[in-house]
This record gives sequence, C-alpha cells and structure tokens, in this order.
Amino acid sequence: MRTSNPFLSRWDSAGDTGRTAARTGRPVGATVVGGPADDYTTNPYAPGEDLSLRTSRNAVTMDDVVVRTATTLSTVVLTAVLSWLLLPVDEANVGHSYGLAVGAAFIAFVLAMIQSFKRTPTPALILGYAAFEGVFLGVLSSTISTYIAPGVVVQAVLGTFAVSAGVLVAYRMRWIRVTQRFAGFVGAAATGFVLLLLADLLFSAFGAGDGLGFHSGGLGIAFGLVGIVLGAAFLALDFKQVEDAVAYGAPREEAWLAAFGLTTTLVWIYLEVLRVLSLFNSDN
Repeated sequence: MRTSNPFLSRWDSAGDTGRTAARTGRPVGATVVGGPADDYTTNPYAPGEDLSLRTSRNAVTMDDVVVRTATTLSTVVLTAVLSWLLLPVDEANVGHSYGLAVGAAFIAFVLAMIQSFKRTPTPALILGYAAFEGVFLGVLSSTISTYIAPGVVVQAVLGTFAVSAGVLVAYRMRWIRVTQRFAGFVGAAATGFVLLLLADLLFSAFGAGDGLGFHSGGLGIAFGLVGIVLGAAFLALDFKQVEDAVAYGAPREEAWLAAFGLTTTLVWIYLEVLRVLSLFNSDN
C-alpha cells in the first residue's frame, strides 16, 4: 500500500502486485526478511531489496508518524477554531462566511487531489489541505451548532474519538484483518457511497426537493451510519499503512503520507458523525 486514502487507491493493483513479484523473484504473499507477515503483497516500499540489508538511518519511525499527524491535525483544529471565531454565522454574515467555507473546501479538495497523484508526499500541500479543510469545518460546525443542533459539535468530536479508539483496539487485537480483499471491498463500497452522494446533490440541485432523502429522517441517519462504518474501515487501512511503513523501513518522508491519510479519514468520520447527530437532534 503506497498511496493515501481520499481517492481509494491504497494498494497496488493486482497488476502492480504481479510486477512487484516479477521484479523481486518472490511470489505474491511472500514474507520479506525481517518484515511483517503480509498476505497480499511483497514489500511495497523497497521491492527487490532485502530488508536485512537496509539502513535504518532514514527509515520512518512511529514517532515520526505521531509528530506529523499531530502537526497536521493541529493545523485543522487551529484553523477551524479561528474560522469559528472570525467568520460569524449570524443572519447578517452567514452567506459571506459560508461562501468562504465552500471556497476553502474546494481548495482543500484540489490540494488533496494534487497530493494524491504525486509519487512523494509534499508537506506544504498536506498542511495547506489541513488549513483550508479546517476553515470549512469551522464554519460548517458553527452553522450547525447555531441553527440546527446546539452542542452537537462537542458530541461529534467525542464520537470521532470513540470510533477511532474502537478501530485502533480492534486492529491491535487483530479483530480486523486488513487484506487485499478487505481493501477492495472498502474501495467498492466507498465508490458506491460517493456516487449516491453525487446523485443526491444532483437531484437536489435540479429541483427534486430533498434529493434522494439522505438529508433527513431515518434514511438520512442510516446513510450517515454507513458513512461512519466506511470511515472506520478506512482508518483500519491507515493503521495498516503505518504498520507496513515502519516494519518495512520506508523512507522517513512516508510519515507525511501517513499523516495525510489519517487526517482525511478523521475528517470523514467527524463529518459523518456530525451528520448523524444533527439529523437525530433535529428529528427530536
């Protein structure tokens, strides 16, 4: 697994895996000397090189991942708080603030797309994505807390932590096995989820009222729960990425890619938890 999560391309395709096996002379699924047992690919970070011969001087460590992830998440949180405070959502300013938030979301999406197609992580792109994503989240959260469900933001943050902790425990206990089949299933499910979201937006934009019904009621809550489950699955993929990167002695720069993946997944989970809690509170 070599890329980040927003665009569902975490692992090499089957063809890439076959080419890796051909280069290394090892069958698919072979264990690299000194590396973890891996049931779906050979070493994705150093194909053809015996891990026992690699130097650890520039290899990524868990501390590297923690520091880069903390930096990226802190950027999201800081810009979210600042946008909450500096971009008011009262009746006189909500249109302006929301317009800026939508623009920030678009810029964050573009930066994420650029990073996803780059072969190496670029810290400036990742931190820029985090900053603009934070602006969007801050205004959106403030709007929902003001007009729809007061206090729901704190609940959504706690819910995101709870989901993340649950996935981490399940992954460490090996209750979740991240395999090629698991990754393929998650990718297919996420593709269907995003297509439904796009269809819902199109129906809403062209006068179909509530679109496909994902904005309210039981269907909206159920759709949000599916989104949370998908986010949890992506988080398991992120943990696998980090584990493989450290175990295989990936370059230190891979810590930024791990931070990018973890951040985008946590943002996804937060938005879906916020959606579910907002719908639940509004229905009550």
